[in-house]
Amino acid sequence: MKIFLIPCIVLFISLNALAQPKREKIKALKVAFITERVDLSAKEAEQFWPIYNTYNNTYRTIKRDKINSTRREIKKNIDTLTDEQALVYINIIEEAEKKLLKERIELIKKLKNVISPKKIILLKIAEEDFNKKLFDQFKNRHKFAHK
Repeated sequence: MKIFLIPCIVLFISLNALAQPKREKIKALKVAFITERVDLSAKEAEQFWPIYNTYNNTYRTIKRDKINSTRREIKKNIDTLTDEQALVYINIIEEAEKKLLKERIELIKKLKNVISPKKIILLKIAEEDFNKKLFDQFKNRHKFAHK
């Protein structure tokens, strides 16, 4: 049953993704990728996704609001940046990265009650593989666009 279910989920998500904006397509593909790689049962998925989505939303918010916005400010002001201002930016980024680590640790604590430790490790591997695959596709598209 599980072998039949996963391709159906992937197909459904893929078809659904065609009608959605790019960010939503990527999110749908990531859900399918992680579900398959981590081999989540229906019961596990039901408990896993709300926890993971909350973590992911918080992670993206910290990344966007603190780290990326600070990096943009640095790039915009790099020519006139003083050591004192640089130190402020470094402290902002450092605090944001501490928050990201805290969120990741909290995610793992919560997931220990939902999936096995092995599946938590598989999740980390799946996230890394998905990000690498996404980056490679972007790089290849970008390379062909500039030829």
